Amino acid sequence: MKRVLAEGYELDDDPDRIDIDAVHAYISGESYWGQGRPRAVVERAVRKSARVVGLYKDDAQVGFSRAVTDEGANVSYLADVYVLAEHRGHGLGLELVREMVDNGPLAGNTWLLHTRDMHELYAKLGFGPPGERLMERPS
Repeated sequence: MKRVLAEGYELDDDPDRIDIDAVHAYISGESYWGQGRPRAVVERAVRKSARVVGLYKDDAQVGFSRAVTDEGANVSYLADVYVLAEHRGHGLGLELVREMVDNGPLAGNTWLLHTRDMHELYAKLGFGPPGERLMERPS
């Protein structure tokens, strides 16, 4: 799947197109959830994901998301979603997540995620507020 967005941006779920170095740089250096994560761990997570979607501008990767599933049967977990700061404010994060959850092989699954700061964006796509039944065992 390739989907062209406004202003020359493109979404693509080709796993071979993912720039592991770019994903690692953001997750290990800029994200709040993966500071210092080793490159080998990032690469393994990307390669073993059920689906990855990259966001590109002029063939450079500027955003990313991935999904982990129960082999696609019922439940999908949305992880490692980002858009580089200089590309924010154009609705790209919303389109990146929409592509992951509403299109492709995992559409129709129950989706889970953890976020500290993007509740408003995910609410636009049907994610509800944190509930009383969700439990997490941090690593």
